[in-house]
Amino acid sequence: MTEQQPIAQQDWNERIEIAEKMIPLIGKLRRNNNVVTSIYGRLLVGTSEIDIIKAHRYARRITDAELPLTQTLPILEELVEMDLGTASIDLGALATKFESEGGDLRAFLDRELESVIGSADKTPQTDIVLYGFGRIGRLLARILLARQAMYNGPRLRAIVVRKNGDQDLVKRASLLRRDSVHGSFDGTISVDEENSIIWANGTPIQVIYSSDPSTVDYTEYGINDAIVVDNTGRWRDREGLEQHLKSKGVARVLLTAPGKGDIKNIVYGVNHAMISDDDRVLSAASCTTNAITPVLKVLEDKWGVEYGHVETVHSFTNDQNLIDNFHKGSRRGRAATLNMVLTETGAAKAVSKALPEFEGKLTGNAIRVPTPDVSMAVLNLNMKSDVTVDEVNDYMRQVSLTSELRQQIDYIKSPEVVSTDFVGSTHAGVVDGLATIAKGKQLVLYVWYDNEFGYSNQVIRIVEEMAGARPKVLPARLPLSEV
Repeated sequence: MTEQQPIAQQDWNERIEIAEKMIPLIGKLRRNNNVVTSIYGRLLVGTSEIDIIKAHRYARRITDAELPLTQTLPILEELVEMDLGTASIDLGALATKFESEGGDLRAFLDRELESVIGSADKTPQTDIVLYGFGRIGRLLARILLARQAMYNGPRLRAIVVRKNGDQDLVKRASLLRRDSVHGSFDGTISVDEENSIIWANGTPIQVIYSSDPSTVDYTEYGINDAIVVDNTGRWRDREGLEQHLKSKGVARVLLTAPGKGDIKNIVYGVNHAMISDDDRVLSAASCTTNAITPVLKVLEDKWGVEYGHVETVHSFTNDQNLIDNFHKGSRRGRAATLNMVLTETGAAKAVSKALPEFEGKLTGNAIRVPTPDVSMAVLNLNMKSDVTVDEVNDYMRQVSLTSELRQQIDYIKSPEVVSTDFVGSTHAGVVDGLATIAKGKQLVLYVWYDNEFGYSNQVIRIVEEMAGARPKVLPARLPLSEV
């Protein structure tokens, strides 16, 4: 045992050395080409040597073996010499495919990346305004700032809020800097009180004080053709949201809540293709709808769903009372941190707005519980054909790794995970394989989701789609029919 230790240590040091070589190449691709690299979806931008090694270990979920860094380093070395346009390139998928095909590496990359070779970056730099700056608004700001550091595209230009005292600007900057659930902001933040600007990682964010969405002149701040992301929840119908379009400088509006009436409710990955240039007002649906709709689509396409019930175990939210007090909603007036609170959810019915085939198939309820973030949806379904635990889990695992829904659906099979392990998940939902129950046509799936951060990432994907700024993913992910 002691004789083996030096060999193991040498192997570890070699991997550290290779990872150190990879870091400047990863950075160069991002800065010069707007190319972000990953290992089967695990981003490598801004990572440490240890993070890179762990990402290569993660490849075991795909290949049943750790991906050697010696396979990905040569790919990186070739990529930095190529004339690439904006893209998200999966080094793990490329390395695995090249290992199976063989041949000349440069010729292989020329074939696989043909669509972005020699393409000058023409990604539109769309102005983004956050109307409201609460839990979701601040997370959207964090994600936008991180994304614009990686890609060209949507730029956070302003937030619009109602002024709450002389220290409003300082307090809002402080809330962006520190978060009790999601941790500290990754970067630097300062305040220019004279000009009402929050500086975040060198980006000026104009703070505009207004309580009327129809009267702001954004062009005064150099903002034009902006997408306004309304995360206040004050207006959910077309008439209310179209008030934003009356303001100078606004082109489109996205609501971070379920839209009413004829507003399209978009769940990215499921029905985002229905977004058209003519859509002036859109909705990103709810966090729960985003968590369950991709999973339900997979089950419907593969086996068919007759009907079912969705029960959500949901973290408390800001619309509940900390202690017992009057509340217009039933039961929500009782102390959020002391009680499980049975309440309603519209997520089950809302699924049909993204997947019409589920019209009338689902019922739903919600239980609010004393945790500040991360929720769970329990899908109790009657399927059209018999299913087993193994076949459902194996299929969901493959979908989470190789399909077009990889960003929406994650899969885990661990006996130790609890809700806090999913804080910061960028996926819409995470299927818990150990909890799956199946007997004949009866199926029960448990889906975890970070109802704040996972949902916010879905919102940003819609924003990028509206702006025509989604990065091309290479190699292309598989459609569900081919998984």
